[in-house]
Amino acid sequence: MFAGATLAAALFAIPAPGHAADWYRYRGPDMNGISRETGWLTKWPDEGPRQLWKAAVGAGFSSVTVSQGRLYTQGNTQDKDTINCLDAKTGAVLWQYTYSCPLDPKFYEGGTSATPTVDENRVYTISKSGDLFCLDAAKGTVLWGKKVVPDLGVKAPTWGFAGSPVVEGRLLLLNLGARGVALDKLTGAVVWKSAGSECGYSTPLPFDQAGRRVVAIMGAQALNVVDVADGAPVWDFPWKTEYDVNAAAPLFSGDEAFVSSGYDHGAALVRVQDRQATVVWQNKKMRNHFNSCVLWQGSLYGVDESQLTCLDWATGAVRWTEPKFGKGSLMMADGKLIALGEKGELFIAEATPQRFQVTARAQVLGGKCWAVPVLANGRIYCRNSKGDLVCVDVTPQP
Repeated sequence: MFAGATLAAALFAIPAPGHAADWYRYRGPDMNGISRETGWLTKWPDEGPRQLWKAAVGAGFSSVTVSQGRLYTQGNTQDKDTINCLDAKTGAVLWQYTYSCPLDPKFYEGGTSATPTVDENRVYTISKSGDLFCLDAAKGTVLWGKKVVPDLGVKAPTWGFAGSPVVEGRLLLLNLGARGVALDKLTGAVVWKSAGSECGYSTPLPFDQAGRRVVAIMGAQALNVVDVADGAPVWDFPWKTEYDVNAAAPLFSGDEAFVSSGYDHGAALVRVQDRQATVVWQNKKMRNHFNSCVLWQGSLYGVDESQLTCLDWATGAVRWTEPKFGKGSLMMADGKLIALGEKGELFIAEATPQRFQVTARAQVLGGKCWAVPVLANGRIYCRNSKGDLVCVDVTPQP
């Protein structure tokens, strides 16, 4: 996973105040969990932000994407997956596409894991079982589809496919097999694929490295970086975890990469030179079970098993922890953390290594909340495992 100085500058560029932004793919337009949106409300009245709408979208842990006024997410009801397209402002159903898919509750509630990806007039989704679809984003009609296990000869991991599809030029990148798969996004034809062994659970991450376009694939037992054009291996870093659960996305800064996994495995910062990754530090102070960290001004913010934690990027030292958080999730916008605790409390906090400094908090949901909250165009969307999706208003009030 390796961005150079040019990419790093682009990832952390902050737009003009008052800027609203779509969130059309998992982890956002820059795939770093940081929104370009500014000017939204970071302080709320005691009763919390105004709820605009609430909808039932089916069981699972799919987050949401927002594009051109439409919201997309997935869920499961009675062993059927539904791809939901709602009006992002009102919650009204614009279209739904439903197909058979088992709930598959292995030691947790089960349901859909991956988040839809929008690319112009198309939306791409994948189920836990490997039902891959390209649909018309406005109408919901299927343009093409595949069952990736038999069609691509890949093996499903223990907890099902979870990495979201990623569009890169004409390619659709998927975390399938040992080091990923690339399809033609318009037709579904295979462009390249790796060996069909078990994959990891995170989303592919394309970036530039030394003048070459590559993609990072978090595999079952390693961080793999391959050439986007043909899938040829570029470098890798062995990362063997218990149960082969590598679910969180890696992060990059300059010639360094950060990886983290749960089940008490921990995290590591590695430096890559001449296609060789060398450990800078490694500890058990940031154990991302499934949700990924964000990197902001030299600090990592993320969930260490069940507590919100700030870690120094360069040294791995803990700056602060907030233990009453659970296995929640977070994103960032305009220098603020947007964090959703496991029990449905939404926090806004300053992104600072000095202390956990909350500026607003509200109970917006009940149940188990593992899916990442999303800020898009002055609204924050949060969902729980049973499929309650709520939209709250954080637009500036006159």
